[in-house]
Parts: sequence; structure tokens; C-alpha cells
Amino acid sequence: MTEPPPPTPAMPLEKSGPAPQRIYAIGDIHGRLDLLERAIAAIARDVAERGPAALTVTVGDYIDRGPASRGVIDLLAQDPFAAPLVALKGNPEDVLETFLADPAVGPHWLDNGGLATLRSYGVDLRGLGRADFAAARDALRAALPPAHRDFLRGLRTSFSAGDYFFCHAGVRPGVALDRQSEEDLIWIRGEFLGSTEDFGKTVVHGHTPVPEPEVRPNRIGIDTGAYASGRLTCVALEGRRPRFLAV
Repeated sequence: MTEPPPPTPAMPLEKSGPAPQRIYAIGDIHGRLDLLERAIAAIARDVAERGPAALTVTVGDYIDRGPASRGVIDLLAQDPFAAPLVALKGNPEDVLETFLADPAVGPHWLDNGGLATLRSYGVDLRGLGRADFAAARDALRAALPPAHRDFLRGLRTSFSAGDYFFCHAGVRPGVALDRQSEEDLIWIRGEFLGSTEDFGKTVVHGHTPVPEPEVRPNRIGIDTGAYASGRLTCVALEGRRPRFLAV
């Protein structure tokens, strides 16, 4: 997606409790329900083998582009993992939230994959001009089950545990983790990706697709472009040694 308007003021970091023994982090899903189901099964096998003291973190981008946005949200809202779920917000969820309040962002959303989400919820755009998205907004509001609304409202912008800090897009260099803005956590790219700064914790993020998971001294990028590549990355974090599950 294209970069958004200027960032909002800094916001406090969303705190976590004591770090679990193991954290599974899943990259951008983008409507690939089939791959999400495989990730759930892979985590279940790993938990059965290594023990239940674990947590699952999804880094956002559940909707848009892929064919089954509604199915993805429906499954995630049930917390289907063998290790409890912490779900973070991605920029598509942010745009969806904006669209429900202001349908004027509809053309922007459609240009960046939103048509797949509308279709998955049964919203028919035939006969609507690009300037008339109020009817589509109303239809989407009516189609969203209460459980989906609750899931989307409950998404967090960041999560911190042990040596790791989780967010969708990344963090702004030079700003403490507990002072990052929501806008940067969901949208940032260049300044973060090019930084060699020690952020205090290893940042685990998605948002920017890479052919292979990107492991650097200060960050781990886990968006492997599932909607197009057919590869959804799931990393298991124990201590500081990432381990990738086959999905």
C-alpha cells in the first residue's frame, strides 16, 4: 500500500506480561486461509513436541489481495492456535476501519487490494461508481458478524516480550520503543528497513514482502508475500535463535 498521511503523535507501548518460553510469529496472511490453516497445524505439532509454554503473535495484514479475507478473520476470531493468540493490526485493517467511518477512502482501498475483501463479504460493487462508496460501506457494515467486529476492534499495535518487540511495519529509529506512534508501527518502511540502530529489542515485523525471511541483528522480517508466493512464514522464537516452521 502507499504511504499514509503524516504520523500521529507518539503513543505508549502496549505492555506485555512475563515472556513465554516460546513465541510463534506469523507473517502477513492477506486472505490466504489455506496457508493459515497449515500454520495452525504446524504450530500444533510443534507445541505437542516441545511443550505448551508458548504464545502466538500474528503481525497483521489478515485481509485484502487474497481470496478469503472473511474466512481468515472468522478463523482468527476463534483463537484457533495451540498457543494463545496476540493479534496485531496491519495497515489493511487500519484502512478498513477508516473506510467504515469514511467511505471516501474507498478508491484508495480498492487500488491496494480492498476489492478482494469486499467480495469475500459479499459486497457487490457492480453498478456503483468509484465516487459512490457509501452504499458499499453500509453493505460491509451489515455483512460484518459481531465476532469479526470484536476481533478487529481488539487488535493491538504492538507487543513486547523478552528480547522481542512485535509490530506490523516497524519502528522509527531514534524513538524509544515505548514512544512509537501508531502510524509508524503500522506504516513505516524505508527509515526502519535501512536502519542499523540497536532498538533495544529485536523487532519482529511484516509489511514489506521479501523472498525469504529476513534475519538481521536488529530485526526479523517475516512477510514473504503469502497472497502471491504461496508461502506464509511462521517463526518460532526461543531465546535469540529463530527457527522457521514449514508452511
